[in-house]
This record gives sequence, C-alpha cells and structure tokens, in this order.
Amino acid sequence: MARTKTVSDAAILDAAMQLMVRAGPEAVTFAAVGREVGLCAATLVQRYATKADFLRAVLLRAWDQLDEQTARLDESTELSPEGAIRMLVAMFPVGEGETDYAEGLLILREDMRDPVLRERGARWGASLAAALGRRLSDDPQRQPILGRLMACQWQGAQLWWAFERRGDPASAIGDELRRWCDVVLKAERVAG
Repeated sequence: MARTKTVSDAAILDAAMQLMVRAGPEAVTFAAVGREVGLCAATLVQRYATKADFLRAVLLRAWDQLDEQTARLDESTELSPEGAIRMLVAMFPVGEGETDYAEGLLILREDMRDPVLRERGARWGASLAAALGRRLSDDPQRQPILGRLMACQWQGAQLWWAFERRGDPASAIGDELRRWCDVVLKAERVAG
C-alpha cells in the first residue's frame, strides 16, 4: 500500500524556490530542501530522480505562477500606457533586496541553460509583449513591436536599478518606463 504524502509537491517546490531565492540554485539540494519541509533527502529523491529534474520542476512551477500573475494583471489592468507600467511594476517582487535580486539572476541562468525552461521563458515573453502592446497602441501591427520594446526596457530598468540603487525599485523602474513611454509613444504619434 502506498504511503500518503505528508508534504505536497507544491509545498516542496515552493520551499525549494524560497531557498533558491535566498541562497542561489547551488543551495538547492535534496538534503537542504528536506530540512526546509521536514522530509528526508531520500524521500525527495523518490519524487525527483535527479537534482536537474528537481530544479526543472521548481522552475516550471515558478513559470506557471508567473503566467498566472501575468494573466491576472492583463485582465485587471487598464488598457493604457500607464496600465502597462503598472503591470510591469507589479511584477517586481516586493521587498526584493540586493542579495535577492542578484540570486534571481542566477536563477535566470538556470532557465537559460535548460531548453525546456528557455522555451517556457520565450513563450512568456511573447505573451507579456502582447499584453503590453495592447496597452501601447491600437495598431495590431505595432502592438507586438512596442510590447517587446517595453519589455526590454523594463528588464534594462531593473538591471540599472540593481547597479545604482536610487530609490525604491517600484518608483525607479516606474519612472524609467514613464520616460520611455514619453519618448517612444510621442515618436509613434509623430511618425503615424
């Protein structure tokens, strides 16, 4: 007779992600996560055969959560440039400090190393660009271009904030995106 799981897969994957954010991907071992959730490493090995399988499961769950957050924001945020800015600012993790942000870049490296996770990231990027584009233009031809450009600006704004640390991230990134909208959307109106 199979034993009942005392700790759900979701709880294990969430604990592993929290550990990864705190200490980086290298810190995620079966023993370390087991300590976080009160299970022995051997129990985790039975669920996830290898560390690579375990990391992939953790990161796929994180992509699922990001997809859900993006869809919620897309449904609830006004269709305007300010709505696009609000969407992106809402996606920056609240309370994320210097160390957490740097560890997040290491997590991103793990996504880029795995073809399944890389494809997942590309798919999310396309859906984010579409959501942003709907808020930046009424022209279906311009929407994917403007959405992708704004997503790129958002990523750059996060990196520059991480280097400069001027103000809180939400304000700094929001201000950067507003300046981008002022320049790019004004140029769009002039060209159109």
